[in-house]
Amino acid sequence: MRVSLFTEPHRGATYDDQLRFARHAEDAGFDGFFRADHYQSMGADPGLPGPTDAWLTLAGLARETSRIRLGTLVNSATFRLPGPLAIMVAQVDAMSGGRIELGMGAGWLEREHTSYGIPFPPLGERFDRMAEQLAIVTGLWATPDGETFSFDGKHYRLLDAPALPKPVQRPGPPVIVGGRGPKRTPELAARFADEFNMPFKTVAETTAAFDRVRRACETYERPADRPLILSAGVVVALGRTDEEARRRAAPLHVPSALPPEDPVEGSPDALVQRIGEMAQAGATRVHLRLIDMSDLDHVDLIAERVLPQVGEL
Repeated sequence: MRVSLFTEPHRGATYDDQLRFARHAEDAGFDGFFRADHYQSMGADPGLPGPTDAWLTLAGLARETSRIRLGTLVNSATFRLPGPLAIMVAQVDAMSGGRIELGMGAGWLEREHTSYGIPFPPLGERFDRMAEQLAIVTGLWATPDGETFSFDGKHYRLLDAPALPKPVQRPGPPVIVGGRGPKRTPELAARFADEFNMPFKTVAETTAAFDRVRRACETYERPADRPLILSAGVVVALGRTDEEARRRAAPLHVPSALPPEDPVEGSPDALVQRIGEMAQAGATRVHLRLIDMSDLDHVDLIAERVLPQVGEL
């Protein structure tokens, strides 16, 4: 079982906060550091000092870490054009020595789009755009050296793109498709992704999502030699005492725009049990969402009391 940490810098974190957290996670033995892709906080708290761009941040972290994998969970397809995105991610992959992963989602928080003048089309169109973006990004990366890439879609058109630069990881960085959607999300994961992530739901809901993705892989005849990694997002608030766990869980109960979630609140053993249940459902990776990026003791607690027990799952 691979265990990564997931953070939400839009809650309030500078680049230096994220660097400190990522380095600590790397030293503690976690597999990856992933961050959300949002430009606005989701509650009444403004998240001072304000948002940081996901790929600017990851570019910096790529040069200031050495082992830990880095990525988005997940990019909003509404924020960036696919051609420049492919260039951007390939460059950061080179800057990291081949440690980047690209998580992609359709985008969902209308308020941040309105605030910053970003178009927010209807849901169906957002998924259509995401499908074309996935085809373009993976197509550009997979284009053989010396050849060009063209694409004629409803929303994007590329003509004779040189398909450069090439990422270090070939044919490209792993692509993660994440989301709770019952139809389009499994379809896109089966067609384009290396990993499907079900974020922050119950074991039963995650199991059902994994089953939908497995059926989509059969429908789209995904090659058997390219198995899809299944991963689960888990919201975590642990403590050595009940009081410590309650303190860490308090932000989870503040009203926000987030949909309902199923956090693990309590002892490290409760998280070990949850990860074991996700493993039984088919997950081989978990992304643990920690709320307070300044709380490095929380990272240490998981590293000391959870990682040794789940490494062999």
